Amino acid sequence: MIRAAPVVQVLSPVIALFGAAMLLPLAVSHALADAATSAYDLAVATTISSGALLWMATRGNRTELKRHHGYLLVALIWTVLPAFAALPLLVGIPGLSFTDAYFETASAMTTTGATVLVGLDYLPASLNLWRAMLQWIGGMGVVVLAVAILPMLGIGGRQMFRAETPGPMKDQALTPRIAQTAKGLWAVYGALTVLCALAYWAAGMSALDAVIHAFTTLPLGGYSSHDASFAFFDSAAIETVAVLFMLIAGVNFGTHFLAFSGRSLAPYRKDPEVLAFFLILLASCWGIAAYLRLTGAYPDLATAARFAAFNVVSIATTTGYASTDYNQWPIFAPLWMLTLCAFASCSGSTGGGIKMIRAQLLWLHAGRVLKALIHPRAHLVVKLRELRVENNVINGMLAFFLVFGGTTLAAALLLTATGMDFLSASTAAVASITNTGPGLGSVGPAGNYASLTDLQKWACTAAMLLGRLELFTLLVVFTPAFWRR
Repeated sequence: MIRAAPVVQVLSPVIALFGAAMLLPLAVSHALADAATSAYDLAVATTISSGALLWMATRGNRTELKRHHGYLLVALIWTVLPAFAALPLLVGIPGLSFTDAYFETASAMTTTGATVLVGLDYLPASLNLWRAMLQWIGGMGVVVLAVAILPMLGIGGRQMFRAETPGPMKDQALTPRIAQTAKGLWAVYGALTVLCALAYWAAGMSALDAVIHAFTTLPLGGYSSHDASFAFFDSAAIETVAVLFMLIAGVNFGTHFLAFSGRSLAPYRKDPEVLAFFLILLASCWGIAAYLRLTGAYPDLATAARFAAFNVVSIATTTGYASTDYNQWPIFAPLWMLTLCAFASCSGSTGGGIKMIRAQLLWLHAGRVLKALIHPRAHLVVKLRELRVENNVINGMLAFFLVFGGTTLAAALLLTATGMDFLSASTAAVASITNTGPGLGSVGPAGNYASLTDLQKWACTAAMLLGRLELFTLLVVFTPAFWRR
């Protein structure tokens, strides 16, 4: 059997550090004298003391993490931390249930952006900031943050990093030391966040709104401090800033890191996903803009292009902002957008879904199968940018597609069985597992998830967590073989 004590010993300082992160919204609450000041007192004390007690109880179990420890630790981090993150909401929002609070914080940390809260414009500013901070922390991955910090405590973190990080970054480090890699990624992420906040402020947002929305743009999370999301601002300049940084965040941050550190654009040219990512989004923006104009949704192409560009990029990158109620568009357009959210983001980005590189490999594999029907004796291989892709990689990708499709279908069927209409249930399942947030119907951009029953909220929460950890990382913990030596 796996010994859980070494995992808990590493988890405990992560919990304590997470409690320390609450000091920022606490300071903002005191500075602005909002109504949530007392909410953080209990939350900070409970979280930090819980981490300290767990560390004391397991301090004799320090050991190097094995692969299975890494998977268990990641699963625990992403399921336990939202419970502590919910404490400020439970205290600061009267009448909020634990189910709603956990849904909100799990949605934040997985950068899904689905919300059950209404009246965001009147929510204490520090609580809106806390929701945004959770998305920012979850965007790059709280595990990667821990990898950068825990080596100073004498705790190795390579297995954690490999378990949490998606795509091709699983089996390679960008720098010789994994902690240096994590710090480099966070440096790029932090620098882009600062630039984004400054750009929002220059475009017309208040300073607080600029910080909050920068915290939710770079992680492609989509939380806003306004119920109307970006429709509240009704500003083409602000929307342009958002589109620019959503596109940046949709690209592999490992590629950004290599480009920044090498002061060269070469990594972008060599990344096999970047060109496909931009071409598909460009074609989709213009295609949907033309469709909206032809169907009479907007009086001219320029207006249609403005609303199409913002909302297509937002949904395709799994951000979930909205500048209009696209639920009212002809149904083809929002369905096209939800199709994009399933695969458009690059691996190693803060977006969700199956990622662009898997979609590219599936397309190339399908081509190989068709060629094999014509030339059954030919030795055919899959190549991506002249690099041969081994069959075991293809097999793993096909297994991922099978589990992704099956999980999405199961979530949709469960939501339908509990009373949701088909459109709302199916799109809520897709939006949850791809970490997009808004779907269509009752969970569309003009609504939220508040009307769901507790069972439906927990089903969506499970889908969010599975999607954020790319399914297998979490599902493997529930297999009997995982718990055997």
